[in-house]
Amino acid sequence: MTKTLLTCAVTGNLTTPEQTPHLPITPAQIADECLAAAEAGAAAVHIHVRDPATGRPSMDVELYRDVVDRIRAKNREVIINLTTGPGGRFVPGDADPKVAGPGTTLLPPLERVRHIELIRPDVCSLDLNTMNSGAQVVINTPRNVRLMAQAMRKAGVLPELEIFDSGDIHLALDLIKDGTLAGPGLWTFVTGVKYGFSAGADTLAYARGLLPPGAIWSAFGIGRHEFPMVAQAWLLGGHVRVGLEDNIYLEKGVLAKSNAELVSKAARIVRDLGGELASSREVRAMLQLQA
Repeated sequence: MTKTLLTCAVTGNLTTPEQTPHLPITPAQIADECLAAAEAGAAAVHIHVRDPATGRPSMDVELYRDVVDRIRAKNREVIINLTTGPGGRFVPGDADPKVAGPGTTLLPPLERVRHIELIRPDVCSLDLNTMNSGAQVVINTPRNVRLMAQAMRKAGVLPELEIFDSGDIHLALDLIKDGTLAGPGLWTFVTGVKYGFSAGADTLAYARGLLPPGAIWSAFGIGRHEFPMVAQAWLLGGHVRVGLEDNIYLEKGVLAKSNAELVSKAARIVRDLGGELASSREVRAMLQLQA
């Protein structure tokens, strides 16, 4: 088995300051959490940004640039993975479901990757899911996914294919077949989201079996599934992810005080199972990223 890539998702789009006082909000806080996570064993950091005044999710390019610059000033090796997920939610209006209601965040696809084109991180996420998510609908049509993927490729940024259900895999395979995406791909299975993949070994084994030969894959679980899925993903030959984006508890009833605490626990699980974490430099070689 190869060494394990551990990714830390430090902030996310849905976790709120009301849920935990330890959620990083400002660019300085987000960057510091990324650096601490890297020190604890994360080879890659997955980044969303927030409006510093309100704590709400933001797509402000300058906030992303500020975070990346702060990280790079102190750590040139950690792999930076910026999200493109925000901007894909639709809430049907009560009076007319064709009209967007409060909470809708839909953006044109190229606006969702503008920060990727300008900052050019190592990796960026590419969501392929169209699915129910609570009272909202996440919409990523094949056309819009294709436009975003083309922009990522032109910018020279490796897409991380975020997979919420099996149909997402089939869409990605079509995009590999027609040359929009370069195969065999970097894939991440998201489990434990209601109406998506369930969190379990059978789900991972099924999803893994749909991937093309040579694919590199990770998996993670939401909430209480986070640490069990670290073990399941490793046992099935995958890589792992933790972070306050996905789960705010270190153990039942105990809030994690930092992303680094979550990373340290995941690292211990991997090592206790007989694994070894990959360094950022080793992951760069694995993913064929520039030094």
